[in-house]
Parts: sequence; C-alpha cells; structure tokens
Amino acid sequence: QVQLVESGGGLVQAGGSLRLSCAASGSSFRFDVMGWYRPAPGKERELVARISSGDSTIYGDAVKGRFTIFRDNAKNTVYLQMNSLKPEDTNVYYCMADRGLRRYWGQGTQVTVSP
Repeated sequence: QVQLVESGGGLVQAGGSLRLSCAASGSSFRFDVMGWYRPAPGKERELVARISSGDSTIYGDAVKGRFTIFRDNAKNTVYLQMNSLKPEDTNVYYCMADRGLRRYWGQGTQVTVSP
C-alpha cells in the first residue's frame, strides 16, 4: 500500500523560506511524476510544482522564480524549496505521485506565512 508522508510545514515570516519533503513508502517502483498542489478559490487544487522521472519541471504561475522542486529517486522522495514566501502562500500543501493511471495523495502539510 503506497503512502505519501509530507513534512516540513510550519510558520514562517514573509520573505522567509521553508523546505517541504514528501516520502513515498510501500512502493519499490519509481513514480512517473511527483509534485505539490494546494487548494485555490474556484479549484479543488492548483498546481504548485511537478517533476517527472526525467527531472522535467512545471511550476504554477504564482510560484515561478520563488519555489524549486527536486526529487531523489533512490529515496522515492520529492522536495519543495520555498523561498521569498508571501502571506498568500499560506495554505495546506499536498504531495502527489503518479504511476501510470494511478494517482496518490498525501495528507497535506500546513504552511503559514505571517506578514
């Protein structure tokens, strides 16, 4: 049974940084795509960033230039380095992993950015 476990969320002042981690357990295979999403008005979840098994990346417009996604395939772990955080980044961040037609989600980790 695949489980995605996020860590690294917390409270930070505007302009600060946080690094989120998402470790996949219960799986010996490499995921095709791993990434991060967060809820947004009018959407269930919006893309924050995603990365393929070949390290191709896509970022949401709101975080381009501030966030960096990278993965360690040996550890089946994906990371999100968040710099220059803004109060509007306050949200629950969900880890996602795709393998074929299956999509897995983590439980979410809270990020709060104070003004």
